[in-house]
Amino acid sequence: MNIKRAKEEIKDTVQAYLTKGEDGEYLIPPIRQRPILLLGAPGIGKTQIMEQIARECGICLAAYTITHHTRQSAIGLPFISRRTFGGKEYAVTEYTMSEIIASLYEKMEETGLKEGILFLDEINCVSETLAPAMLQFLQCKTFGSHKLPEGWLIAAAGNPPEYNKSVREFDVVTLDRVKKILVEPDFAVWKEYAKQQRLHPAVISYLSARPRCFYHMETTVDGKSFVTPRGWEDLSQLLEVYEKLGKKADREVTVQYLQHDKIARDFANYLALYEKYQMDRQLEAVLEEGVLSEELIRKAARASFDEKAALVSLIQSRCQTRFWEAVLQEKILENVYEILKDGRSGLPEEKETPLRWLGRKLEEVQETYQKKKKAKLLDREAEKIWQGTLAILERYGEAWTLAAPASGGEAYEQLREWYAGEQDRQDLLWESCGQTLEYAFDFMEAAFGNSQEMVLFLTELNSDPISVRFLQQYSCPRYARYNQELLLDERRRRIQMSLSE
Repeated sequence: MNIKRAKEEIKDTVQAYLTKGEDGEYLIPPIRQRPILLLGAPGIGKTQIMEQIARECGICLAAYTITHHTRQSAIGLPFISRRTFGGKEYAVTEYTMSEIIASLYEKMEETGLKEGILFLDEINCVSETLAPAMLQFLQCKTFGSHKLPEGWLIAAAGNPPEYNKSVREFDVVTLDRVKKILVEPDFAVWKEYAKQQRLHPAVISYLSARPRCFYHMETTVDGKSFVTPRGWEDLSQLLEVYEKLGKKADREVTVQYLQHDKIARDFANYLALYEKYQMDRQLEAVLEEGVLSEELIRKAARASFDEKAALVSLIQSRCQTRFWEAVLQEKILENVYEILKDGRSGLPEEKETPLRWLGRKLEEVQETYQKKKKAKLLDREAEKIWQGTLAILERYGEAWTLAAPASGGEAYEQLREWYAGEQDRQDLLWESCGQTLEYAFDFMEAAFGNSQEMVLFLTELNSDPISVRFLQQYSCPRYARYNQELLLDERRRRIQMSLSE
């Protein structure tokens, strides 16, 4: 199955394992909660989905690469204690608590969460000395004499033997005690993830045109040549930082992440085309000021397929970046409103001053934010929302300090005025983003008309969650018209092609 379906299966399993009955006991007793064994090619996102599942379920995640552990760190160190049997005292060997088990208790104290997932990566590559203890852990949920804490589940991942010479085959006894899930690479699913994580648009558009390059593994006379989703994601983050630093990524850079010479060279050439248009001031003038350059229009219309794809991707990316600003700010304001709305009936007059009331609110938000951050329950978007919320509350506190309202009612009126100002600025930002989209359509119409490039532009807008949210609230007649006409024609064309095959 693909990684998206695997995530759904694992999330459903976690929710089932953690469901309790009326008596407070787990409906599926721990002895019947099979460890999850996720097997798949390297770099396809096994660790990432475990992080996402923990965030979405609101539980802890403790992740370890088990090959980094020894038998002693996993089981604990031996020590001699005294025991009495039949009236006679004997020296017996006991073990200190496993480092792994101890870390789970520390994680619970740190986050305040009592349930979680213990994720062990490279489970089938453990050393010979650790292998028996690891099999015992999968079967009995104990390291040595120490059990997994109640409310914690085991998930493990590994690579099939063809990818790793160190892999150990599990026997039937072990496999009959785990929930085994096989995962395969799937570009369509990864593209959804890439859009949500806002990976570099050049990577997404290149792979959209060449999906066969998404995952590649082959053995040649020179050794292994491969490209994995992990490589694309890591390269994407490097490209983002390189752009900020004004640095270029050529073939010598791309091959460090895409360890397949032909694909690395091809992507480097595509990236050069992308960067050429990215640095074009004429395109910048189009999207920021609506200035249509005849020279740029002619160049775009006569460009090769790769150039056109790079240009369309760049335009869609610029729109998406603007949409992201507006949508993110909207979510921040929604968060601020939810926090401050209980002051609607008038801020407290006697128990605390308005400034202290806001200070208490700020402390509550900071505490919630820090707990979620420590528990790793925040993704990139949520992190920015909480940071933006805190910034606004701190600004209101500074303003109240200067204004010194005489009463709770007066303080709340000031609060309403400030928040109304935030909404006015948000409306202006929304209109500015909409204007960028209108300028983009102006150029697309002038350069490409009702062509496949326009279909590509619309398809990318429709597959991007941020763009979809923006377009649900911003009325753009041309988007609605092209979306109905061109995409409908495209679907008809594909249906006809499939029927004729």
